[in-house]
Amino acid sequence: MSTENPPSPYVAIEDVAKYFSVSISTVRAWLRQGYIPKTTYIKVGNTYRFHLAAVVEHLTTVVTSESADDTTQPA
Repeated sequence: MSTENPPSPYVAIEDVAKYFSVSISTVRAWLRQGYIPKTTYIKVGNTYRFHLAAVVEHLTTVVTSESADDTTQPA
């Protein structure tokens, strides 16, 4: 029987940036702009921990719905 703790569902900001292939500054901008909702992360002091699956789900849902809402057509 293993005594190791199970892996945490929460990851560091670096892991979110790596997953989306963007800089850490971009993830911070997404936080400031509200693209990443408060329900998908916890903040302790100056440290953020993100529930990666929830962030991915939210951002992919937002991008998909924005694409569907785009009714502009080329001239």
